[in-house]
Amino acid sequence: MSFKEIYHNKWVRTGFWCLLYLLMVIWVGNYWWLLGLGVIFDNNITHKVKWTFWKKTYKEGEKKDWKWEWLDAIVFAVIFVTFLQIFFLRAFVIPSSSMEGTLLAGDHVFVSNLTYGPRMPQTPLTIPFTHNVIFGKESYSTLIQAKYKRLKGLRKVREGDIVVFNFPNGDTVLTKDPAADYYALCRQHGKEYTISNFGPIKVRPADKTDHYVKRCVALPGDTLSIVNGQVYINSQAQQVWEGVQTSYRVVTNGKEINNKTLSKLGLQTMPMFDRMLPGYRSIDLNAKAVEILKENAAVVSLTPIVDVYPPDFPDSHKTIFPFDSSFEWTRDNFGPLWIPEAGATVELTKENLPLYERIIRDYEHHSLSVTEEGILIDGAIATSYTFLQDYYFMMGDNRHNSLDSRYWGFVPEDHIVGRPLFVWLSTDPTKGFPGNIRWNRFFKIL
Repeated sequence: MSFKEIYHNKWVRTGFWCLLYLLMVIWVGNYWWLLGLGVIFDNNITHKVKWTFWKKTYKEGEKKDWKWEWLDAIVFAVIFVTFLQIFFLRAFVIPSSSMEGTLLAGDHVFVSNLTYGPRMPQTPLTIPFTHNVIFGKESYSTLIQAKYKRLKGLRKVREGDIVVFNFPNGDTVLTKDPAADYYALCRQHGKEYTISNFGPIKVRPADKTDHYVKRCVALPGDTLSIVNGQVYINSQAQQVWEGVQTSYRVVTNGKEINNKTLSKLGLQTMPMFDRMLPGYRSIDLNAKAVEILKENAAVVSLTPIVDVYPPDFPDSHKTIFPFDSSFEWTRDNFGPLWIPEAGATVELTKENLPLYERIIRDYEHHSLSVTEEGILIDGAIATSYTFLQDYYFMMGDNRHNSLDSRYWGFVPEDHIVGRPLFVWLSTDPTKGFPGNIRWNRFFKIL
């Protein structure tokens, strides 16, 4: 007897789907869903209710109506793809060059929800196949909001993982400039100016903020430092991944470097040659590209560009986390900074409060104020704070062209979406078809 014949036995088929559904319910951990076993049984055995109500029932010999056939196919596709996106796999497009060297703008990647565990939808009333916007309008309703819940995954986030997450600062969006960082603009120009020129503002739930992709460089409980561009974790120098690049000043003997040579270095944008230097004031290079350029006959010297304190810009403390002038940090000299972990308690002072105030107020939803009496959390004097969830520190591989945790702080565990697996399509947004197809990046494993 063939498998097809066995499967067509209604009892075998019902048992198969009931078992699969039962395992799913156990994974989800909500046993109210066990009521769905009755639906499976009725759909296969008793047929009391027409659960697939959108399907047309044809009489014997009746010609099939293509409109109903298309409706059936669309309903199946919506249900199947939505199920796939929630629990297993979803597709993303890389929008910027912040991970250049590892991921390029225009890379289409598949992201595994299963690696760190699928997040159950917190804002379930969403138009299928959209994230937060459709035709310039919000594509979701906040009428129903669920608590954060993550199912069991294959493993935890590891140091060095490339991670997709919801942008922490994306909870408030400026209508006239939705890609801008609302909080950064408020620090630089003031709230009233920012809203009057770029507003009004929209508030989004955590799971509906825009998606970012960065590399996780520090885990909960780690202490991170950046010294002259080198990342240290718990006082140990962190490995420099192949795609990591930073800015170099390249001095030549007066000649320009051939554009073909620069293209072979993986540069997406050709740098401008400065005849006064002579050379290039800033080129983003990884370690391999540096070694190649050192051998170029036109190159006299390569010097890494490092931001030290005092900063190049007088308002740097307004752009570098934690946005307080008492922290003499830059993008290349940063920390030491302890990364909060669930259950850990930290002593709270007015001096270190800037590091944790957004966690306390916005991510863990307590009222917070500072008075002459001290720090008040939920109206009571607090000298310490115990964190409710884990946090991570993310950085882009294109270290001098990445808005990351150095500019907006920690990434909460409940913002983690998944891990990119591979590039399935790559197109250069600066070129037209067919020259925009990057054939060499197809099915690149990450």
